[in-house]
Amino acid sequence: MNKMSAYDRSVSEYYSKAKLEEQILDALKTTGKNIDELLVDDLAALDEFHIRGRKATEELAQWARIRADYSLLDVGCGLGGTGRYLATVFGCNVSGLDLTEEYCRIAAMLSARVGLKSKTFFRQGSALAMPFADRNFDIVWTEHVQMNIADKTGFYNEISRVLRPGGQFVFHDIFAGNNEELHYPVPWAADNAVSHLIAVEDLRSILSALGYIHVQWEDKSSESAVFFRTVLQRLRGQEWPPVGLHLLMGDDAKTKCENMLGNLQNNRVRVVQAVMIRGR
Repeated sequence: MNKMSAYDRSVSEYYSKAKLEEQILDALKTTGKNIDELLVDDLAALDEFHIRGRKATEELAQWARIRADYSLLDVGCGLGGTGRYLATVFGCNVSGLDLTEEYCRIAAMLSARVGLKSKTFFRQGSALAMPFADRNFDIVWTEHVQMNIADKTGFYNEISRVLRPGGQFVFHDIFAGNNEELHYPVPWAADNAVSHLIAVEDLRSILSALGYIHVQWEDKSSESAVFFRTVLQRLRGQEWPPVGLHLLMGDDAKTKCENMLGNLQNNRVRVVQAVMIRGR
């Protein structure tokens, strides 16, 4: 693993969970799955660690019109769920990059168990210094990553560096709303020490300066609130199901969901999905 800065280490440690691989495999066994004969869909409740899960991934993929001959980079890939879904449905090769070494290791393990070892590849590294050549990918994809990155210009510049001209930048992310302080904890941060949200308008300015051309842009804040409300309604008087995002979010997963619902309802955050084309 590359040497990390103190800040990167604090972010990585927030996401790391003790014995996560063991917990995931045990949870799958509890639901009756044969862990040596897993399907991509068996993992969807766990490994698509973003708001609205598979539905959001499907929408973005439809907008991007992915082809089998595309080379795709998923920045902040987590456990690799999005990459496995895209490789399965579209036949493309997917590289995943994540700051958390544990996530990369588990992502590779899960890909091997679903027969996608030759289509999905995972590397630990920083989104501000990606270990990839210039103009290397047809699509750069990212979901819920930039909230932990203070250097927004550096982040989006690095995406442009590895994306070929005419390639697509696909994102699903969380942004500042009315500038009120968030209620913490949230899925990406226990407090504001590692949370760096910008306004949607600021992102538009950054991408415009980098020469991106607008293809599709939708505010998904309302749908995101419905997602968290539904999750919480299902939990009333019940425990989390064996396989779920609580394995990644920890014992305070319910509190994080409650806070996200409140943050969305009070316009403290906004959620946007978009596809942009690199114009130069």
